[in-house]
Amino acid sequence: MWRPVRLCRFHSALLQSRQKPWPCPAAFFRSLRAPPARASRPTPLWRRVLPATMVGVPLLFGVYYVTAEAREKRKLRIAVDGIRRFGRSLRIGLNISLDYWWCTNVTLRGVEENSPGYVEVMSACHQRAADALVAGAISNGGLYIKLGQGLCSFNHLLPPEYIQTLRVLEDKALTRNLGEVDQLFLEDFHALPSELFQEFDYQPIAAASLAQVHRAKLHNGTPVAVKVQYADLRDRFDGDVHTLELLLQLVGLMHPSFGFGWVLQDLKGTLAQELDFENEGRNAERCAQELKHFHYVVVPRVYWEKCSKRVLTADFCEGCKINDLVTIKSQGLEVQDVAQKLVQAFAEQIFYTGFIHSDPHPGNVLVRKGPDGKAELVLLDHGLYQFLDEKDRSALCQLWRAIILRDDAAMKTHSAALGVEGEDGPCEGEQAQLAAEPWPGFPSVSPADYLLFSEVLMQRPVRLGQLWGSHLLSREEAAYMQAMARDHFDNIMVVLKELPRPMLLVLRNINTVRSIVTVLGNPVDRYFLMAKSAIRGWSRLVATAYQGIYSSSLLRHVKVFWELFKFEVALRLETWGMRLTSLMVRILVHLGLVPQNKELYQYLET
Repeated sequence: MWRPVRLCRFHSALLQSRQKPWPCPAAFFRSLRAPPARASRPTPLWRRVLPATMVGVPLLFGVYYVTAEAREKRKLRIAVDGIRRFGRSLRIGLNISLDYWWCTNVTLRGVEENSPGYVEVMSACHQRAADALVAGAISNGGLYIKLGQGLCSFNHLLPPEYIQTLRVLEDKALTRNLGEVDQLFLEDFHALPSELFQEFDYQPIAAASLAQVHRAKLHNGTPVAVKVQYADLRDRFDGDVHTLELLLQLVGLMHPSFGFGWVLQDLKGTLAQELDFENEGRNAERCAQELKHFHYVVVPRVYWEKCSKRVLTADFCEGCKINDLVTIKSQGLEVQDVAQKLVQAFAEQIFYTGFIHSDPHPGNVLVRKGPDGKAELVLLDHGLYQFLDEKDRSALCQLWRAIILRDDAAMKTHSAALGVEGEDGPCEGEQAQLAAEPWPGFPSVSPADYLLFSEVLMQRPVRLGQLWGSHLLSREEAAYMQAMARDHFDNIMVVLKELPRPMLLVLRNINTVRSIVTVLGNPVDRYFLMAKSAIRGWSRLVATAYQGIYSSSLLRHVKVFWELFKFEVALRLETWGMRLTSLMVRILVHLGLVPQNKELYQYLET
């Protein structure tokens, strides 16, 4: 049996004094790694949840993305990309605002406004802003490009650097990969383009804000143009609209006079129409029917069996853009004939049919030589149309005639019929000075709503006591229009809000046509041509309203002819009266009966 050994005190002390053996190397390194023992504390919940969330959420998102269908994947990409597009838009807007602020308040402080140095610095600033807008629009795509195209028509108000740069957006903006086109056809037709067409060129011949156009051939050999919507555009539209609404609200807070948010609200529904290509096909057929008496207007035929909400197939039509002067002349066509046909075709829609093409920019109007050797106009992109009812058309027809004949009372009456009310009175302050400066010798008139609306409609000064001697804007008139747009901005916004909502797109049509005619060199008197179309349209509207009186087609023609004749006579008498007055004043000055006066000579020149 084992028994414990008892040691004496001497041996016990001797054993305790011996040195401990060296530890093994593994134990030594473990002691270096091991932290000193501390009192254990409970780990906070967020420290345990946060790492799991950071790892788990992306993992679950990745698994869902990999297993999702193609359309769901596209929506996820759009949601992520929407944040980036918003940030890009905000950055561009802030950069442009700060650039202008720095140039006007720091770089050009104390510099005379019209000096060469001032003009050079501001021109460079305009160019930087225009380049940034184009780059942002192309990167964001969709609605941003559409808005950039709309800015191109304001070439009388925007600096030339903007107009020249933004024209890139008219028909060449962005393209997509081949797989996206195939995926869209599979979603809409359950077949590839190679199965639906004899030939299909994946390389687009044009790319714009909503779609790109491909050349193809039907199985019977007919050449067609296939307009393919960007696959993600419908999913991105609502997000882009909300982004623009937010940006406009922020701009409105910084610049209260910049109140364009309501414009976007009004255009939201009409822009959504452009995403429905079946609606565009119906618009094209209606346009062709209503303008069929204009033999020079060509609307491509739609092939419905090859159409869907996102694909439109129509005849392929050759032609050059209507602002391509070199190509037009190389075909042996007269620029004056082209401009006249353009004005007459769209004036017919505005003043008579009421079914108005609202996006006639140069990329949507082609020119080609017809069988008679004269110009034909090919109208494309019928997605955005506006209907102006008969009451508003009648008021607009009579307003245009009143403006041409400078009938102030009629201008007030027919402007009020369109919802533009306003009382005139004496001018005050800067408004009086602005009204008086461009036209010395004329009495100042108030910036009444009806007068501002008339000037916005005509895009040139509308002054009492003055009849235009030319369809070209003089230097003084152009300066007046720019000053009017700058100094009466708030009033113009009020006027636009008072108008019937369809009139906004009507104004866009009128302004776009005006800008095209300007590029063509103003070879025709657009105001006079549109006035004749307005009178013809009003006469036909009246004749249609009184079927019992003008039941005969001959009587209707007589009615139209009589109204045109009265307009021609009134206009000629007005012109001859002004010329006779000018001649009499010059004779009196020559005879010394009237003293020479600088303001008098300026009056005679106008």
